[in-house]
This record gives sequence, structure tokens and C-alpha cells, in this order.
Amino acid sequence: MKWAILSDVHGNLEALRAVLRDLQAENPQRIAFLGDAVGYGADPNECLAILRDLTDWCVAGNHDYGAVGLTDIEAFNPAARSAILWTRQRLSAEHQAYLRRQVLLRRDGDLAFAHATPNQPEEWYYLLTFPEAEEAFQSFNEGLAFVGHSHRPMVLAKEGTREVEACPPEEVVLKPGARYIINVGSVGQPRDGHAEAAYGIYDDARRRYVLKRVPYDVQAAREKILRAGLPAFLAHRLSRGI
Repeated sequence: MKWAILSDVHGNLEALRAVLRDLQAENPQRIAFLGDAVGYGADPNECLAILRDLTDWCVAGNHDYGAVGLTDIEAFNPAARSAILWTRQRLSAEHQAYLRRQVLLRRDGDLAFAHATPNQPEEWYYLLTFPEAEEAFQSFNEGLAFVGHSHRPMVLAKEGTREVEACPPEEVVLKPGARYIINVGSVGQPRDGHAEAAYGIYDDARRRYVLKRVPYDVQAAREKILRAGLPAFLAHRLSRGI
């Protein structure tokens, strides 16, 4: 089965539409979304409408829960907090209810899906270091976990009692007996120096994962953010992938 795994759209309609076009060529059988449909970008309702129709299921991200009052936003940086407050005022009642229904962790056979980490997903921990990865691997039994949250593509492998190793995030064939955590990057606000929208394709029959990067109309997304009165930094960072 071929999976498409998307994460962190963050109200960026232009990026999401570009990924939709790319998905037509990929033709996956299942589509999962790892959370943060909203926040930062200017089209939260439009993105949610697409994701609801597109995906087989979603998990919630911290911005999703923040937008409907299910997680504390005081720890958010000022730009993120400002965007969440803006989003709260504009989300439709239907989309508010939809976000409240989303869970934090899903499992499907030998796959696990979370926004932040499989361990304590409600704490919204970032998974950026090897010690953090070691702890995360101990928290789930599946062979492969997909995550987002950091907006940075990453592939981490764990073989038996060996230390966690990093693999090239662009493409990997999973080794028999090894376990993996894969960060699929961000559709709507990449932070790894690439401006293109990012998402992942996983073929479980071939045990092959590929990171897809898709160009989109960054300028249009930037202009929408500025016209909406959202913090200018949220617009400017898109063209730099930071």
C-alpha cells in the first residue's frame, strides 16, 4: 500500500493546493495528516475543508488544539500566539468542532502517527536530538512512526540495542528488523532551508520512503498573510524556508 503523509499545513492554501496536484501523480491509497492544519497562514478554513475531504484521518497538532482552546498558548512565541488568536476569530463552528474531535495518536498495523512524538504526544515535545529519539523509540512498539511538529524532515533508525542513527531524509529503504521514526517536514512552513512544500510517500510493500518537495506560489501566500494583518515575519520566512 502506498501512503501519503502530510503535516503542518498551517493555513497555507497555495502550498496545500500544490501538494494536491502532486498527489494526483503519486496516486496513494491512503492519506494521513499529522496535524497543525491552522496557525501562521491566512486560509485556515479553506485548508481544513480540503484536508477533511482529502485525508483518511488526521491527528491533532498543538496549533489545532490551541485554536480551539484545548492547549495552553502562553508558551507559544509572540507571532504564533498572535496567529492563533487571529485564527480563533475566523474558524467556522464546523471546523472548530472538527478540530476538537481529533486525537493525538493513531495506529495502523505496524505504523504509528503523531504530531510531535509518540511518547506523551500531549506535551508537544520536539524530537531533534538522539537522546530524545532514544526515549521516543521506547514509547511505541510499531516498526515505524511518522511525526511532524519541527517542520524539519528527518529519518531516524534504531536497530536492536544499537544507538539511534540518522539516515538521509530524502529517501530510505527500511531495513528488516530495524525501527524508524520519520519526520515528513511541513507542507505550509518548511524550516530546513527549503521553500518548497514538503510531504512524505511511503510504500509499505517496498518498505521505501521518499520525501517530496513541491514548488508553490510563495509570493501569493506571503501577500495573503500581510493583507490579513498577521505578523510580517510569518510572511517573510516562507521564501527562506526558516
